[in-house]
Parts: sequence; C-alpha cells; structure tokens
Amino acid sequence: MMRMRRAVASGLTALLATAVLAACGDAPDSSTAEPGGGESTSGGETTAAALDYLPCIVSDAGGFDDHSFNQLSYEGVEQAANELGVEFKGVESNSENDYAPNLDALVSQGCNTIVTVGFALASATKESAKANPDIEYVLIDDAADGGADGQTFDGKADEPNIKPLLYDTAQAAFLAGYAAADYTKTGVVGTYGGLPFPTVTIFMDGFKQGVEYYAKEKGKDVKVVGWDGKDGSFTGGFEANETATNTARQLLDQDVDVILPVGGPIYQGALTAIADSGKDVALIGVDADFFETDPNTQDVVLTSILKNMKVSTYEAIMSASQGGDFDFSPYIGTLENDGVGIADFHNFSDKVSADLPGELETIKAGIIDGSIPVSSYLSGS
Repeated sequence: MMRMRRAVASGLTALLATAVLAACGDAPDSSTAEPGGGESTSGGETTAAALDYLPCIVSDAGGFDDHSFNQLSYEGVEQAANELGVEFKGVESNSENDYAPNLDALVSQGCNTIVTVGFALASATKESAKANPDIEYVLIDDAADGGADGQTFDGKADEPNIKPLLYDTAQAAFLAGYAAADYTKTGVVGTYGGLPFPTVTIFMDGFKQGVEYYAKEKGKDVKVVGWDGKDGSFTGGFEANETATNTARQLLDQDVDVILPVGGPIYQGALTAIADSGKDVALIGVDADFFETDPNTQDVVLTSILKNMKVSTYEAIMSASQGGDFDFSPYIGTLENDGVGIADFHNFSDKVSADLPGELETIKAGIIDGSIPVSSYLSGS
C-alpha cells in the first residue's frame, strides 16, 4: 500500500484520502454500518447507528510512504477503521515545523484518538495531550517521559492521556547481528543511523551484541564499524539524501559487506552506495520487511528487523474505540510477545548457512528465557 506525499503549506494540513470500508459480520442477517453515523440496511433489515468514533494519525517527516514505521502505523489505523466501519483521518508532516500545526488541525477535526508516529513528535504530542485531556493519544517509539529523545523510561508518560507503543528491537537486532556475522565474507559488518536517539541506537546496540555473541560462540573475528556502543556514524536526519549515500559509502570503503541503516528512508542511500560500489553487499532492513515493502531491495536484503507496529497500532485503536477505561500503560514489543522479530531470508535463503535458521531459533529462545541477555534502554540494562 503506497501513499503519495501531500504538501503541508502555511502550517495547514492536507488530509490523506481515507478508505471508508464497512466491517462485515459473519451471520447471514448481519448488516453494514455506514461510516460517519446514520443507519444502513442489509437484506431489508435496519441496523444500529454507526460507531461515533474518529481515529486519526499524523506522520513524522518521513511520510506514510516510507516503506517503514509510518506506513505500518498508518496501515494499523486503516485496518482498525475499516473493521469498525468508521472514517479516519491521516495527515503527513514535511518537517518538524508541521508537527504542532498538524496536531492542532486533527484536534479541530474532532478526533477521538490521535496516533503520532515517531519520537520526533514526542514534544508536540505531550503539549497537545496536555491541552486536550479528553483526547486519547497513542505515541509510537517514545515513552513520553523523558523529553523528545526518549532518554529515560520509567513506565509512566508525562501526560496521563498518552499511551506509548515501544519496541525492544535490540532483541531482534541481536538475531540480525548474529546472522550478519555468520554471512559476512570479509569479516566486517557495519551500521549507521539517522540521529543518535535511543529508538535508533537500540537497533545498533542489539546488532553489535549479536555480532559479538557470534564471534565469541564461534571463535571467529568479526568486526563492527559504524557503532562502538557510544559513538558512531549518523546522517543527521532521516532523509534519503546524499549524506545518507556518503555515510554508507564510508562504511563500504572499510570492507563492509553487510550493512544496517537505521532511520526510515536513509536505507535508500545504502542502496545507491551498494549499486555504485559493484561489490556483493547485503542490506538489513528495519521496522518492516523490506523485501515486501520495497521491491528495489529484493536482490540485496538479507533480512529485516521487524517492529510489529501495524498490529500494535491496530490493537490500540480497537481498544480505544470501545470507550470506558483505556489502558494508557506502555506497550513494549518483545520477541516473546511477537512485537519484534526478524524477517525471512527470502532470496538469501540458499546463501546463508544451513545451520543458521536453527541457531537463530535457539538464540531466540535463550533471549526469551533470559539465558542470553540483551541490553537496551528498555530492558533497564
């Protein structure tokens, strides 16, 4: 599902066209509620009025066609709205200057629940939530308890009407790091990010730990460049620009043959760098399964580190739509609850070692039962 970007001019919003589908029951005499109120008939029977509920979503600067977390979150809201038989509203941001105006616009539209996508929206979300205590906010990728960069996590959002959706992607990235270490032919793998926020470096942390675990278990020397656990390579933003390409090139010049870009569209810079290099380099995607969301990656993507954002966003909207006491406690996606994971090897299935899939299952079980520790800011270690 692709959406073209809409411009946001003069601080005003441009709403995406909304899909308005009906939620159908299984019984022969079930009826379809018309979105937006009123009644509908099916088979001569009159139905109850449609649910009076308006879910909304605002993207960060990556937009809803980023093949990544904005798109997945949008699809989660869309699925929930379709099943509920209600309209929904989505608005894209072109820059951080759009965040507050876009939220104000959605508030004025009468949204009951507003999903804000990405830690960059944390500050604007908290301000909007404070000003509108009767609206439910679902903030993705930030705990809303330590500023816009999510540096702290105490399990309680600063505003009581914000529900954070968080993902301990270090666990899944550990698996991807192990796979990268097993796959590399040069003995050098690399990673770079958009900005050094915890929701970015959590991938890099897990990746590095997975590589180091492989090296220790196998007695092999595999080097990670681009992140040493404290400092690393960052593009300064999340745009697919020349900086992203040059950052990837700098890693490839260090003999990297597996590369992990963390930060939405910046992976496109890696694609360009790989193509220009003429080298056999594998890419690891983040958030979504790149093989499925971007066909341009299919020849180079080894696997992807997944956040099951579509499902968790969908579940949050479905829960909020029921009224009553909405649970605002943070959701944390893990390997155990399938909130995070890694994708299939797809076209690389016959290129990875035969033992790798089984080893990854064993490691996954060890991470879940705690026998293989993985450190992240969400795990408290």
